[in-house]
Amino acid sequence: MFNNKSNSKGDNKNLLPTSTVNIIGSGTSIQGDIVCEGDIRIDGQVNGLVSTKAKIVVGPEGDITGDLVCQSADILGKVTGIIKVEELLFLKGNALVKGDVYTAHFEMEPTAKFNGRCYMDEQQPETQKHGKSVLQEAE
Repeated sequence: MFNNKSNSKGDNKNLLPTSTVNIIGSGTSIQGDIVCEGDIRIDGQVNGLVSTKAKIVVGPEGDITGDLVCQSADILGKVTGIIKVEELLFLKGNALVKGDVYTAHFEMEPTAKFNGRCYMDEQQPETQKHGKSVLQEAE
């Protein structure tokens, strides 16, 4: 009569969190692109594009070889590739970024390292056009 057990499949959907958080743990290696809607934290290795409409966090052990596309990003690990962030890109701790950055706002702690170009214009130029960079064509 007073059965409070929630064992039916229909009741379990109320227990799911309202926001999606994806975690790539330390020791995990992914070869390929990651496309998601919610936040993502990467503590493992990714070789490919990482794209989300939310936030990307690259942990201290995180290592990405590929492009990042997101709303905002906190990087504490290593990223080799182009980074496109709509709002704030924050390089923290011993972060190492090798590649060009396109962002509205850029913050960097003194211990972080950044090797590349930073573009903070509202319109982002094309990075490649028929095998030549836009800067090479201008010459």
